[in-house]
Amino acid sequence: MKKILILGASGNLGTFLCQSFSDLKPLAWDKIDLDLTDISSTASALEASQPSMIINAAAYNNVDLCEKSDKEYQLALALNRDLVEFLANWCLAKEAVLVHYSSDYVFSSDDLEFSGFKENDHPNPINCYGQTKLAGEEKILSLAKQGLNYYLIRTSKLFGPKANSAEAKPSFFDIMLNLAKDNREIKIVNEEKSCFTYSPDLAQATRKLIDDRPDSGIYHLTNASPATWLQGANYLFKLFKLSPKVKPVKSTEISRPAKRPKSSILINKKRPKLRSWKLALNELYKKN
Repeated sequence: MKKILILGASGNLGTFLCQSFSDLKPLAWDKIDLDLTDISSTASALEASQPSMIINAAAYNNVDLCEKSDKEYQLALALNRDLVEFLANWCLAKEAVLVHYSSDYVFSSDDLEFSGFKENDHPNPINCYGQTKLAGEEKILSLAKQGLNYYLIRTSKLFGPKANSAEAKPSFFDIMLNLAKDNREIKIVNEEKSCFTYSPDLAQATRKLIDDRPDSGIYHLTNASPATWLQGANYLFKLFKLSPKVKPVKSTEISRPAKRPKSSILINKKRPKLRSWKLALNELYKKN
């Protein structure tokens, strides 16, 4: 039986990966268990546990802090590049499998009507966070030539039930519901089109990928039906029969340090399609 290790196990994705792989009794580590920026300690822990598969759901994902703070950028590099390089080297040496998650932000299009990026399209990140995620991808792909067994999964706009970690970021939909309780105007970007992804669906799709064991490579896993932030919010408000004051705005009208792509849709050409994010949102909030 495979000995599976899940990193970032209490986060927004890791929580549901632990559920999806529960029958295999995976090892589950989070920051409370191990400082993953300490490569020496991480190496010692891996040597002691000897997993045959590492599922890495640990990452730095504060897009704006990464852009405006060099200290945060260095932390992003430590988690999104250096840790990934170490894990890839360890898995190659041990003939273990590495499963790693990347982001739609390794891509960017200025065309809101752009149909989307395929798995083998050339990345072109436009912010520091996207650059750190791409750097991690490049470390994996460089070792793939030496025989690394890997699954590099790109995803986007994660949302879902509350994670086990109290530090886990609230989803866009949680934020919108909280803002709708006030009677103030909500500015919502009517651009940045990509695919909302339900964390339990992504975890289950990851399990199916592992069970099927296709060739190593890059896989795009998101829920179906691309949408802007405004389209997502409007559907949410409709579900809850809410009518907050909403002002659609362009990306440039919101003061944020990091530039965002107008479109970063991920096209899944290699795996079974996931259901629409709208159906997943209905399930999350128990709406028919």
